[in-house]
Amino acid sequence: MASETAQPGFWARVQRASVERLHIRLESLLVLVALSAVMAVLSPYFLSLSNFLNILLATSTIGVLAIAATFVIGSGGLDLSLGSVMGLSGVAGAFVAVNLGWPWPLAICACIIAGGIAGYINGQLVTRAFVPAFIVTLGMLGLARGLALVISQGRAIYGLPAEIVYIGQGRPFGIPMPVILLVLTAIVAHCLLAYTRFGRHTLALGDSEGAARAAGIRVEHHRRIIYTLSGALAGLAGLLFTARVNAGDPTAGINYELTAITAAIIGGTNLFGGRASILGTMIGALIMGVLQNGLTLLAVQSYYQQMAIGAVLILAVFIDQYQVRKESRV
Repeated sequence: MASETAQPGFWARVQRASVERLHIRLESLLVLVALSAVMAVLSPYFLSLSNFLNILLATSTIGVLAIAATFVIGSGGLDLSLGSVMGLSGVAGAFVAVNLGWPWPLAICACIIAGGIAGYINGQLVTRAFVPAFIVTLGMLGLARGLALVISQGRAIYGLPAEIVYIGQGRPFGIPMPVILLVLTAIVAHCLLAYTRFGRHTLALGDSEGAARAAGIRVEHHRRIIYTLSGALAGLAGLLFTARVNAGDPTAGINYELTAITAAIIGGTNLFGGRASILGTMIGALIMGVLQNGLTLLAVQSYYQQMAIGAVLILAVFIDQYQVRKESRV
């Protein structure tokens, strides 16, 4: 008698559908809902419209950095310089607009270009000098932060043009402008990663660099593009932050790379590459935003919040690797 093939259970089918069609992990979405419910019970102000917009606004900068981290980690790389490059980019844009007096569109370009150059240097050192990404980006973390302090002489640069300030503080239709830019960036990044050859090659690098090379992918060239893209996105994050606070702050973005990497991993990006989701990363960024906002509403001091972020990162990696091991046994 022919043996019947075991059919996956309902929960497994739902998980598979969420990954294949929506490119998200259902567990991450459930964590976001559960965390929001807990915070709503603990704080009466959590569910207010103004607080919801505050969460989205605070998430906008981290969200853009998390998108950058998703591309790099998905390709099997690592970028620890995201927060420092973000700070350098904001200072570069403010310096061009205020100190040099150049038109505001050039200041915006300066933010993106400064970040892109830092990312390009990272990519060159990783692919041509064969220095491990951990060391290269750790070095860039200190280099970018130091350069930001040198350019600004250790002080925040104030007096940005109104057009740039609108990018951070404007509210068309009542929606904060940084949130709109985050959504647009996420849509473009999702389409790029999920539906294009560039995205397939990116994940192929993370899955197996040797197999990607055998398939004809220009591994070193593609990896340089990924790091340059990561830097440019950090530059965009720097623009959003600088415009929101109306100042080029050389200390901006400290420890932001930790939160960005955590958001990407919570959203389903494999720390060792080969699997990544922009939509999942956005859910991860919202989880981090809800966590930080809720702890602030509960008057939890900031250094305890940093401890919570670190604990969430360790837990997210543990759960991800546990699921990988479980799937490998099937």
